[in-house]
Amino acid sequence: MTSDLEKLLRERELKYNDPVFFEEDPISFPRRFATAGASLQDIEIAAVFAAHFAWGRRSMIVRDCTRLFDEMQWKPFAYVSAGDYRNDNSSAHRTVKWCDVARICKALAAIYSGRESLEGLSVQEIRSRVYSQKEDPNAANKKINMMRRWMTRRDGKVDLGLWKNTNPAELLMPLDVHVHRQAMELGLTSRICTDARTVEEITSAFREIWPEDPVRGDFALFGYAVENA
Repeated sequence: MTSDLEKLLRERELKYNDPVFFEEDPISFPRRFATAGASLQDIEIAAVFAAHFAWGRRSMIVRDCTRLFDEMQWKPFAYVSAGDYRNDNSSAHRTVKWCDVARICKALAAIYSGRESLEGLSVQEIRSRVYSQKEDPNAANKKINMMRRWMTRRDGKVDLGLWKNTNPAELLMPLDVHVHRQAMELGLTSRICTDARTVEEITSAFREIWPEDPVRGDFALFGYAVENA
């Protein structure tokens, strides 16, 4: 990586790793619960669904997350634990139906019956046990990597830093089309596919700058992409 590119990425990260850019963002929901002193389970469940809904226009994501937590009466863990879920085929968010939400709630209830936190579950375990998707070592797992970033990174700015036993150095980039496009334009990857190999390649590039916290680089790509869309 050239010194000019490193300087550019550091400048972008410094600018966009700022709560002002994330007031209308999915992370605002788990942050709202955290600020209110909610339980770790409430915050984790908010993160699970906010990440799951993080697809499409930000205004639409915020609208549909608000509608979801209204349905939960802003008590996610109590809602999940009660077992009485809205369960129909109407849309909760884009192609995500309320029956899909109910399935995730049921999965979370089962997990919490045996443990107090989702921390410690691997990316593939979250994929299969929470979201009921087949394990796939080639998948980019954008929403899972984003949720893990929210819960783990602890620089006290945007992310929550509540998973104390997870090493930020082991996190992987949340890769979506915007991040991928920026990474290709900057020469951080030449891979066309948005898969696990591309995720690792971009993450490895950022380890050259921030070896103990590589997904700090997410702000340099995603923040810039959002502001310049």
